[in-house]
Amino acid sequence: MPKATLDAAFIRSATCPEGKKRIEFFDTNITGFTIEVRMTGGKTYYLRYRDQYQRLRQHKIGDAKSVSFEKARSAAERLRSQVVLGENPAETKKLKRSVPTIADFYQDTYLPYLQSYRRNMQSDFSFHHTHLLPRFGSKHLDEITQQDVINAQQSMCHAGYAPGTANKFVVQIRYMYNVAKKRGIPGAETNPASGVKQYSVEGRERFLSQDEIQRLRGAVEKSMNVQLKYIVALLLMLGCRKRELLNAKWEHIDIDRRTWKIPLSKSGKMRHVPLSTDAIDLLKVLPRWKGCPYVLPNPKTLKPYVDFHEPWHTACRKAGLKNVRIHDLRHTFASNLVNAGHSLFVVSRALGHANIVQTARYSHLADDTLLAAADAAANAMGNTWSDLKKPSAQS
Repeated sequence: MPKATLDAAFIRSATCPEGKKRIEFFDTNITGFTIEVRMTGGKTYYLRYRDQYQRLRQHKIGDAKSVSFEKARSAAERLRSQVVLGENPAETKKLKRSVPTIADFYQDTYLPYLQSYRRNMQSDFSFHHTHLLPRFGSKHLDEITQQDVINAQQSMCHAGYAPGTANKFVVQIRYMYNVAKKRGIPGAETNPASGVKQYSVEGRERFLSQDEIQRLRGAVEKSMNVQLKYIVALLLMLGCRKRELLNAKWEHIDIDRRTWKIPLSKSGKMRHVPLSTDAIDLLKVLPRWKGCPYVLPNPKTLKPYVDFHEPWHTACRKAGLKNVRIHDLRHTFASNLVNAGHSLFVVSRALGHANIVQTARYSHLADDTLLAAADAAANAMGNTWSDLKKPSAQS
C-alpha cells in the first residue's frame, strides 16, 4: 500500500503502473484517505476505516473528475472526524439511500396502517390524493422542511380554502411522520410539521330549534330515500356519529337492556349508548331484510350507505334550513341534554367523548341553563326583592 502526500498536483500526475488494473495511494496526513488510480485513467477518492466492530469499511467520496482535491480532502477530514466519534459513514450513506419518498411510504406503510384501524377514511384519503401527494409525493421523507409545510398551508389559504382545511395539511403531515418514526422508517427522525402554528378557527355550532326539527321531519318523511327519516330520527335521539349509526348491526343492540354496544368508536374504545323508550319503539318498527345484519342498510345493496349527501341536502332545502350539516344533529342532541339541566359530565358520557375537554364547546349552554335555574329559584318565592327601599342616609 504505497503512501504519498496527496495534493492536487499529485492527483493530476498519478498513474497506474503498467501491468496492474489499479493502484491505491494512502495519504500521509489524513488516516485512511486514499486515491484509487485505474489503468483506464479513472481516479476515485475514498476513506478507508474500521467500524465499531473493527471491520474494514470503505466510503466512496467521489470521482476525481467531478470532485476537486480540496473538496475531497475536506470531505475526508469530516468523515474521519465521524469515525473517531464512533459513527459509521458507510452505514449512514446506506441509510440515506433507504429513505423512501412520501408516495412510497404512503402506499407501502401509511395507508395499510390507517386501513388497519380506521373504518371510514374517505375524507382523509381524498385529501391525501388531492393535496398532499401531488405536492410532496416525489420528495423523500428527509427532504421536507418546516418551511415546506408552512408554504403548503399558506398556499391552500391563498387558493381559497378555509383555514380549517389548510390546517389539515399540518395535521396530516405531523401524524404521518409520527407513524413513520414509530415504525423506524429512515428519514422521519425530524418531524417537519412540529412547531408549525395552525390558523385560528372559530368553532361552528348549529343547533336545531323545535320548529326546525319538525320542519326537517316533514321533509325527510317525504324523501325518496326511504331510510333517511329513520337515520335522522335516531341521530337526533341518540347523539351518535353518522358513521357509527350507518355501520350499526342488530347483534350489538340489546332491546331488553335498552343499550347499543358500539364495538369500536372514534375514541378507539367500546362504548355503550343508552336507548330511550322512543328509540326502542322506533327500532322495533324499522324494516328488516333476511340475512342482512345492518340496522339501517341501503335497501338496494343491503350494505351500509357510503353517504347520503344528496337526499339530505334536498330535505334541508325543502325544510327551509340553511347551513345545517348531519353532524349538527349530534350538536342538537347535546344542546337538548344541557338545556334539560344535565351536567357536562353526563353530556360527555352520552356523546362518547374521550375526555370532557371535547365537551367544553357546550359550556356556554350550561351557563344559560344555570342562569335560567337561578331565575326559576328566585321566581319560586312569589315576590320581588328588588324593590326594597334603600336605607336612609344616616346623619
